[in-house]
Amino acid sequence: MGGPGTPDAPLPRMSTATILFACVHNAGRSPMAAAFFNSMADPGKAVAVSAGTEPLAALYPAAVTVMQELGMDISGWEPKRLTEEMAAGAQMLITMGCGDDCPAAPGVPREDWPIEDPGDLPMDRVRRIQELLLTRVMRLIDAQGWR
Repeated sequence: MGGPGTPDAPLPRMSTATILFACVHNAGRSPMAAAFFNSMADPGKAVAVSAGTEPLAALYPAAVTVMQELGMDISGWEPKRLTEEMAAGAQMLITMGCGDDCPAAPGVPREDWPIEDPGDLPMDRVRRIQELLLTRVMRLIDAQGWR
């Protein structure tokens, strides 16, 4: 189980918003976004978790590497399956542009970020995905007053 700044941070107290970052494989975009979120947001206001509809056995190595380049270690995190309980406990669902394969959570506001899957991409493109995720996460946190 990870601590603050990791995509598998402990579930929040009831007064804290839970933001669910979700994609299909939960091996790149959503864990990176959750790690960024948990490293920047006030944990008393909001925390992030991530999951996927068809999680892989491990994170993409390139995702781990680009996060390590920023001093964020997500290497011990394992992809998780999105469950109904997890979705029901979220106050916001952010999907990662996975089209019809994107998860949905009835009654939970959803925002889609059309970001390509870093799976087999070259490192320069994975770094661009990382930068895009960081920018979007910062904007979300600032817009919601979660710092």
